Amino acid sequence: MNQRAITLRRARTNNLADVDLDVPRNQLVVFVGRSGSGKSSLVFDTIAAEAGFQLNETFPPFARNRLPKWTRPEVDHIDGLTPVIVIDQRRIGGNARSTVGTVTDAWTYLRLLFSRLSEPYVGESNRFSFNDPSGMCPACSGLGEVVVSAVDRFLDLDKSLNQGAIRLPGFGPGKYWYSQYADIGAFDIDTPLREWSKGEREALLYGGRAAAELGRKLPKDYEGVVERFERIYLHTADNLSERKQEAIQRFTQSGACPECDGDRLAKDARTATVDGWTIGELARWEITELLEFVRGIDVPAVAPVVAALTERLEAMVTIGLGYLALARATTSLSGGESQRIKTVKQLGSSLTELTYVVDEPTVGLHPTDVESMIALLEQLRDSGNSVLVVEHDPAVMRHADQIIEVGPEAGAAGGRVVFQGPYDELRAAETPTGRALRRADERGGLLVDERARSGVGELVVANAVRNNLRDVTVRIPAGVMTVLTGVAGSGKSSLAAELVAQCPAVVIDQKAVGTSRRSTPVTYTGIAPAIRKLFAQRNGVPVATFSANSAGACPECRGLGVLRTDLAFMEGQEVVCPACGGRRFSPESLTYLVNGYSIADVGELTIDQAITEFSDAGIARGLRQLAAVGLGYLRLGQSLDTLSGGECQRVKIAKELSAADDSTTYVLDEPTTGLHLDDVETLLGVLDRLVEHGHSVVVVEHNLEVIRRADWLIDLGPGPGRHGGTVLFEGRPGDYSGRETPTSRALAG
Repeated sequence: MNQRAITLRRARTNNLADVDLDVPRNQLVVFVGRSGSGKSSLVFDTIAAEAGFQLNETFPPFARNRLPKWTRPEVDHIDGLTPVIVIDQRRIGGNARSTVGTVTDAWTYLRLLFSRLSEPYVGESNRFSFNDPSGMCPACSGLGEVVVSAVDRFLDLDKSLNQGAIRLPGFGPGKYWYSQYADIGAFDIDTPLREWSKGEREALLYGGRAAAELGRKLPKDYEGVVERFERIYLHTADNLSERKQEAIQRFTQSGACPECDGDRLAKDARTATVDGWTIGELARWEITELLEFVRGIDVPAVAPVVAALTERLEAMVTIGLGYLALARATTSLSGGESQRIKTVKQLGSSLTELTYVVDEPTVGLHPTDVESMIALLEQLRDSGNSVLVVEHDPAVMRHADQIIEVGPEAGAAGGRVVFQGPYDELRAAETPTGRALRRADERGGLLVDERARSGVGELVVANAVRNNLRDVTVRIPAGVMTVLTGVAGSGKSSLAAELVAQCPAVVIDQKAVGTSRRSTPVTYTGIAPAIRKLFAQRNGVPVATFSANSAGACPECRGLGVLRTDLAFMEGQEVVCPACGGRRFSPESLTYLVNGYSIADVGELTIDQAITEFSDAGIARGLRQLAAVGLGYLRLGQSLDTLSGGECQRVKIAKELSAADDSTTYVLDEPTTGLHLDDVETLLGVLDRLVEHGHSVVVVEHNLEVIRRADWLIDLGPGPGRHGGTVLFEGRPGDYSGRETPTSRALAG
């Protein structure tokens, strides 16, 4: 047995076909293959899952219940595992207290610095922590924000009171609070509020001094609309009903805390300074600026703190995150930014012999930034760890110690190791990745597509100042494919968000599409009702007979296919339902067949198989759209929560392809995520079909093949954060050559 390798024998998780494999340890190993070939099943669902499960087993039951859950893989033997750390693209938690500073530990070092050097002296470092009662602002409890009334949404100025000018629930004509304003004789109830004086509108909204200055007789207990709304909805300790929660969501907004102005800290911590700057001011600086400030601190007593903070900040700059600020909420980070921050966090670890499992680390990175990420992966390896990377970028493959390709195709046609060796041998191999690499090399610095289509009309984004955008105005041609490019943090996503805000558009992102474990590709895209209807017509029984959420559900597991037992402080146990064998349907439902298949059998078919088996128009059209986006390997009954971000996005595209043919603007966020080189070509064909149907397609993308195929290109930069936010180029990609910009240089090869 090879003790310097992770050995697997007969691994069969998901679509893996009895895989036998030795993965070398203490190397950078890149796993490649077509989308759906089994890479993630091998790396995440087998190697990482078994390592995580065995590590959890070393803790007592009470602690295990609070650790991440791992499902043991289907494998006969696995050996040579070390503790695993997964660095995925999942966004860093939704905790409102989590910031870039806290999650990278940079804030810990910064507040330690202030606790030793600040003037006036405040106290220990917890006095600079907004997560500690001794340091947090008492007004906002350290959140930096308070919920305030969105007063501009309260009134419809074009209506009178008796026409429903007060939009709030319960304040309209005939409602409970209406009489408090319409029946007191102080306001004209028939005149639109726009024709009222400013003083009258102020009195209606705020009461108090505004009402007194109005000079009209008002009840002694008169409350303005804003005061009454806040008393009813914001200042109540009762559990809020769903109706009240909806009202709060509609008529409030988050605003900076008036006490701390967003600094999150108590007064003494807010006023203490180091070299004339408060900790709140430094937290809002870009990390590149903060790094220069910290390097300039030359006080021997705090030299270890300065060194640790400098190392952490330098790593973030190196990885391309220098445009962020320590005060930036982690909930606002993209998946790629979140992944890079998780990587930075690991660089300070003194542990060795760990296994790092990294999912597409180049996502969200401009081609010029990829080398920095590769350097960090190599740094993790050189620290004595094993680094297993799932990746499609040839630049990462070239730096690998070894490449393992899974395939040859997706789904049932994949799940086998078709290549293992160095990059040069892969280029010569007769595998999907080998052939794709050779084609890419043959194209070399391929000129951009000169067949750019002309737009029909235009979409105008005017005076955009969101985030780092500098009063940007762009004209995006309609009816073609426009690509937004630029280095990470240059303003691409901000411009896309402004487009959605200023023009009607459908956003197709990579967020999960499943609302429950019952959601599948066919339920999400609307094909399921047609399948149930076909079964009902062929067998002369009600449609509900073929729904696992209705009359057709297995009575034992209620259509879930599994039974779960709660074991208190131990991990709950989930077993396949013994009554239906996991098929989810009742015995009666399974007796009815179409083309020899029961309704449960249909769920086990892949989309490609189902296309050949069912010619019904309502079914076949939707299935063909799923196959067109490269998802033919998915099973019809596969739960959506098992799909990757890229697969989720393609399911959404398929749904849109099946929708009405009205002209629509689609905005896509890095649709090549998770796609093999061959699958990118398939995606481009799908985007071309959207354009051919009269739609406008706007894509935020770094992939050079997509950029070269664009009809119109908008490049932002020149750098990230405050160094970006300007338009460097607008026009046809073929005209963007010879410029000293990152994108122009990348296109030139």
